[in-house]
Amino acid sequence: MNILKLLDRLSDDKFFTKEASRLETISSLGNFGKKAAVAAIPLGLGALMTTPVQAGTTNASTAFAFKSTLSDALQLALTLEYLEDEYYRMGLGTANLIPTADRAVFLQISKHETAHVAFLKSALSSLGETPAAKPNFDFTAGGNFAPFSDYQQFMTLAQAFEDTGVRAYKGQAGNVMSNKDVLTAALQIHSVEARHASQVRRMRNNKGWIELNDGGNMPPATNPVYAGEQNVVQAGFNTSTAFGAAAGSAAFDEVLSGSDAAAIAGLFIA
Repeated sequence: MNILKLLDRLSDDKFFTKEASRLETISSLGNFGKKAAVAAIPLGLGALMTTPVQAGTTNASTAFAFKSTLSDALQLALTLEYLEDEYYRMGLGTANLIPTADRAVFLQISKHETAHVAFLKSALSSLGETPAAKPNFDFTAGGNFAPFSDYQQFMTLAQAFEDTGVRAYKGQAGNVMSNKDVLTAALQIHSVEARHASQVRRMRNNKGWIELNDGGNMPPATNPVYAGEQNVVQAGFNTSTAFGAAAGSAAFDEVLSGSDAAAIAGLFIA
């Protein structure tokens, strides 16, 4: 079976382990996980189907069901890249947030994300689609995070965003197969996002890969990013038989469905 078709089938449409100080830094964020489970998805993507839901406040939000088409996949990718681009731009623009020794890394990642945004907008335009406008982001997620005043939280969210992007690109592989140029570029972006994720994870004294569904020293709020990563069965082969569950799961990174990726991103859209 074509590996891209396999990745698409595996997309079921159903967010470092060493330093106690970092665990303490993020321990107060645990309750946010409950909100994440029921959050609305306010993604302003024109090609998505809308259904009103109550947000639990005086304001009503809109939830969206992700549809599987080439343009929808590109719009979702654009929203995720908007999020990352804006996040690093704001982080780099915040005085005394990122240590001097780490700035070069985030400057480079920021340039990559800006380039990804430009490509995706161009790709959508070439298909006769209007690129979605950049949403208004709330990186505190309603006051639950403080990434621009706490560097450890900044890196925590950076890891969550990058790990989300890696899985989301794989999850849309089948939806971009119809256009070989877009498919090639999407795979090129995917590998770069994986390098970003690995770099940030190691900067947090984490492993460069994911074992089971443990993101590594991450708050419960990011559990949706790693949901399903504990899978050890690939195309009928139980990888844990030969390698053990941890190594078996880590050898095959799982995909993230479009709706799940949109839900994660939506938590940070005002």
